[in-house]
Amino acid sequence: MAYSAGGWPTLPAMMLARAAEWADRPLFRHWQGGAWRSLRWGEFAIQVASVAAFLRARGVGPGDRVMLVSENRPEFPIADTAIMAIGAITVPTYTTNLAADHAHILRDSGARAAIVSTRKLAEKVLEGAALAGGLDLLVCVDEPPDAAGMASHRWDEALATAGDVAALHAEAAAAAPDSLACLIYTSGTGGLPKGVMLPHRALLANRAGVVPLAQRLDLDGKPYLSFLPLSHSYEHTVGGFLLPSIGMEVVYSRGADRLSHEFAEIRPAVITAVPRLFEVLRGRILAGLEKESALKRGLFDRAHALGLRRMDGPPLGLLDRIQDAVLERLVREKVRARFGGRVQALVSGGARLDPDLSGFFMALGLPVLQGYGQTEAGPVVSVNLPWANRRHTVGPPLTGVECRIAEDGEVLVRGELVMTGYWNNPEATEAALKPPPGETEHWLHTGDVGVIEDGYLRITDRKRDFIKTLGGDMVSPAKVESLLMAEPEVHQALIAGEGKPALVALIVPAEGMEAKIGEAVRRVNAKLPTIERIRHFAATEPFTIDNGLLTPTMKVKRRMAIEARAGEIEKMWG
Repeated sequence: MAYSAGGWPTLPAMMLARAAEWADRPLFRHWQGGAWRSLRWGEFAIQVASVAAFLRARGVGPGDRVMLVSENRPEFPIADTAIMAIGAITVPTYTTNLAADHAHILRDSGARAAIVSTRKLAEKVLEGAALAGGLDLLVCVDEPPDAAGMASHRWDEALATAGDVAALHAEAAAAAPDSLACLIYTSGTGGLPKGVMLPHRALLANRAGVVPLAQRLDLDGKPYLSFLPLSHSYEHTVGGFLLPSIGMEVVYSRGADRLSHEFAEIRPAVITAVPRLFEVLRGRILAGLEKESALKRGLFDRAHALGLRRMDGPPLGLLDRIQDAVLERLVREKVRARFGGRVQALVSGGARLDPDLSGFFMALGLPVLQGYGQTEAGPVVSVNLPWANRRHTVGPPLTGVECRIAEDGEVLVRGELVMTGYWNNPEATEAALKPPPGETEHWLHTGDVGVIEDGYLRITDRKRDFIKTLGGDMVSPAKVESLLMAEPEVHQALIAGEGKPALVALIVPAEGMEAKIGEAVRRVNAKLPTIERIRHFAATEPFTIDNGLLTPTMKVKRRMAIEARAGEIEKMWG
């Protein structure tokens, strides 16, 4: 098909325009009642119009914030599109959030309405709302819990509301590209999440940058397997709007434990993942290999070695090329078959992907493409290309994205993809969006350090102290450390975990409390969502001014301390 160059001012305008073009084409596939169910574009548009009319009839209007808490299922993008179509602002929120997390987001965003998938999640949202001052409206896909002083409704009531698709499309098409589409909360320096204000133009700019790649891969009509949370900025943009708009069918996974079956069942053309998933998949492949004969293990190892040589050199000789061609049939085709046999792009984002890990899959003929981005940039900044893939980099910037390196090495980004700022936080906005010294044009200061080589961006370090785990989650170590040091058993604490599956803690026990620090860790973990919990901990010697690991204001010098105690940290990972 001929891909549209765009021209839509808002995301709902794009989605409803596509629904008019593709009314009978499948849009979403999801597991329900023991079978896969399909929702077509035309049905999607009707449901969006109904939900929009329902929300408007209950006082939701332009500029209002609506919290959206749901697993990956069709109700999420239907609600998301309906909220935006009437000029309101979606606030996607993780299903794993604690009540305190919901309370902060409700309080900070000022959201007075929430759409929630399950009764259990609704109860957690209401618990947070009680701390934040309440809600006016709750819509639950399941039967909603009772809540005094608040209007609560089932999703079926919203779908039963009469809506006008054409009128809603016209309204969305008349809205401004700079109007806010969503507030996505990301960790702040003090540990409290900040609301990133993403206008419609930012997500549409991401789409425009990826369309040339999609055209060359001919992805129209092919399935995309979605399992990263739609509340995450990456999946919200890519799986929620970008890939559907270029004609891909979005298939919602039943969960990570079912992925192996779904690869074979769905045979996806595109999969997006975080590095942690690649670690798991490699582990499964190697564990299965251990059960095979010595001959099969030898063939696998040889296929892997020759694949790496094709990428990194030295060039293969004639005999090697013959062996490589044979091993393509004997080994690599079988590995690709485990992923469904027609994967054209395995895109990794959210955290640094170790080149050895990506090289493992690429040597076996799987197109692993590392990308780079952050919520403040819509979120995709750059991505490698299947035909020009440099695994030690995060690829060239998307079309329409400007990247440069500041004097201190920080990666700066400019373009339509950049956020408006942080909600209710002008100081943080000014720090993130500012001109470099001596200039007047504003750039997004990413907090990452990198270099640009031959047009390819390579991230070398993080300027900020946030920890990005192997799963792509952003965690503020200051928040976890402060909770630990509030416990009587803990004198000092240092959190580490950059690029690891979870957090670890080095703890300086309070006097006489060496045997009780485990109790403190358990109490702190009970207060934290899963991604912020401490997996391993160990006692360590004090951080002092004399050993150079403490500032005069009694703050631990994080980077120096992590380097100085690297051996102790690595021991916790075994």
